[in-house]
Amino acid sequence: MQASAAHVASHAGPSPAAGHSSGVGALGVVEALKILAVVPVAGDGAGMIDQLRQLEDLKAVAAARQAEITVAFDLAQRREQGAAGVPADEQGAGVGAQVALARRESPSRGGRLLGLAKTLTGMPRTFAAFRSGRLSEWRTTLVVKETICLSPEDRAGVDEELAADTGTFDGAGDRTIVSAVRAAAYRRDPASVARRAANAVGGRTVSLRPAPDTMARLTALLPVAQGVAVYAALTREAGTLRSAGDGRSTGQAMADTLVERITGTPGGISGVQVQLIMTDRTLLQADTEPARLTGYGIVPAAWARELVTGDQPESGMAVWVRRLYTAPGTGDLIGMDSKARLFPAGLKRFLQTRDDTCRTPYCDAPIRHHDHIIPWHHGSNTTTANGQGLCEACNHTKESPGWSAATASNPGARHTVKLRTPTGHTYHSTAPPLPGTAFTHASSPGKHAGTARAPARAPGNQPPPRPSVQVLGRIISAGGP
Repeated sequence: MQASAAHVASHAGPSPAAGHSSGVGALGVVEALKILAVVPVAGDGAGMIDQLRQLEDLKAVAAARQAEITVAFDLAQRREQGAAGVPADEQGAGVGAQVALARRESPSRGGRLLGLAKTLTGMPRTFAAFRSGRLSEWRTTLVVKETICLSPEDRAGVDEELAADTGTFDGAGDRTIVSAVRAAAYRRDPASVARRAANAVGGRTVSLRPAPDTMARLTALLPVAQGVAVYAALTREAGTLRSAGDGRSTGQAMADTLVERITGTPGGISGVQVQLIMTDRTLLQADTEPARLTGYGIVPAAWARELVTGDQPESGMAVWVRRLYTAPGTGDLIGMDSKARLFPAGLKRFLQTRDDTCRTPYCDAPIRHHDHIIPWHHGSNTTTANGQGLCEACNHTKESPGWSAATASNPGARHTVKLRTPTGHTYHSTAPPLPGTAFTHASSPGKHAGTARAPARAPGNQPPPRPSVQVLGRIISAGGP
């Protein structure tokens, strides 16, 4: 195993400063992976543990190499943009997004990886620990995060003081590392650390993320005093209710109280649209095809049906129905009921329903902008085919020099966008399938690299040139007209 790991390192490809030799470098990585894939599993427990450790070290080595390449790529892109006349304060735009696409990460994650790589160039001992496998990518990120408020000189001082490459953090957990780095940073520049804490108040926010089993995590990032006060109030109310004979657990009572106090209603749903997409068979014929709840994702058919019919305790809402029409076989959304009086800007609603989240590959951010794939000022039309839903950051990135997008010609597939980056790489994004549509992988990689498989037809029994449409499903919304 050790010999194989060394062989992998020797095939890691040329230095990023070696010019445009991506074919050779990629071939070296592929060959190394092939070697790694055929290494036999050790025959005893001790050998297996050794292999696990060696592979973990190898992951760190690979991630550190990615960081080195990321820095080199950023410099190369800035040089190219400067030569093209891009102002100095705008150079580097889109670099994080390209890193994200290459690493199959979200754009926000790509920006953080770029920041990590650039910061590490001024922390040589931490970077050395990263390269050797003493620090994983996550723990390296923790070190950088706790020093980001310092000047480059003070950050280098913390790096030298902690000397991670000597094994300072061997056996340490995440909390221990954070505490050590935070203390060293405070000793170097207490004023900067204090300013960072004061500025953190500006980052207070509330977020919602899906959780398993039709649950969701509502998270509030608050100043510590406010957070403690909110938690104490909920705890106190739950204790009062339980003392009065309420059979709910403390956690259940706290959660219900939170919903009631924020929404003003016991059920928590009042005048807010709750968009639920399901097939007509699920709604009317007790079919088991799951539904999709906007902002959450896939939910079980029975749960969705109960929410609509009022069998769920959180229901008790007025319900309107709007039909969706899709092409047979592909499941591509091609029309909506024209009587959708609950939804403003029908075309925007169409894109929201079809795309669900930002269409950039690997980005799951909510849709904030309704974008012309080919810009309107280039003579394109405002149509469903030329439209896509994007988050704000991805829309701005797409407008950077060297980026372009077009609808991809992909017969038999759902709506597909081809995104081209300044380096000439292309990525495909296919609209996600609506409930009732099969999901299979297409040949092109991308966010939703899938296409529905049409049912087989007997020779001579082909569909007419103009595809027919079928009623796929319905959107259920709660709220006033």
